[in-house]
Amino acid sequence: MATPAQQRKLGPRALRTRRRLLDATADLLRERGLRGAAVVEIARRAGTSPASFYQYFAGVEAATLELAGEAAAGLPAIFDLLGRPLEGAEGLANARALVAAFLDLWDGHHAVLRVRNHAAEEGAHRFRRKRRQALRPLVEALARRLGGSGGAATCAGFHPYAAAAALATVLESVGAYHRELAYFGVDREALIETSAHILADTMALAGAPRRD
Repeated sequence: MATPAQQRKLGPRALRTRRRLLDATADLLRERGLRGAAVVEIARRAGTSPASFYQYFAGVEAATLELAGEAAAGLPAIFDLLGRPLEGAEGLANARALVAAFLDLWDGHHAVLRVRNHAAEEGAHRFRRKRRQALRPLVEALARRLGGSGGAATCAGFHPYAAAAALATVLESVGAYHRELAYFGVDREALIETSAHILADTMALAGAPRRD
């Protein structure tokens, strides 16, 4: 249900208050996760009151979903990279740029995206829908590229959507866990290079001669 503030056009002052509340929510998500983020603390950090918070958001989940939507707004730039060649030497360079852009997106919104995915995996319907809305265009864009390469017809057992879902999962995992991988000696450059090869090689597989 929309809050009173959502039902009317917000003025500059209200927009600034709303922004402070969202930024405070993001800070708490980084520190404590969704369960540890309380409206009272969000409002205190934003320099306002809990009553003011509820003028803009129905609760912490609603504010978190708003932040997740902001994060997803960065995906179209990644989709644009999918319009470039992803085969051969030029394709590998474009694949590197795509993976790097995905890492940058996650680095800029890591806590929010981590919370979104965790809540989705626990079965929270609104978070599952938000994640699906964000990833569906990526999967469909990848599937179009893979299908356009003739993969479904020329490579036995190859399904463009299955391959696209696998690639999207790789990108999400790389974004979510690349910091932890440093423990194993995997730096950012190595991760980008390896993931780019996986992406480019899958594109090449889509156009490979059929193997029965």
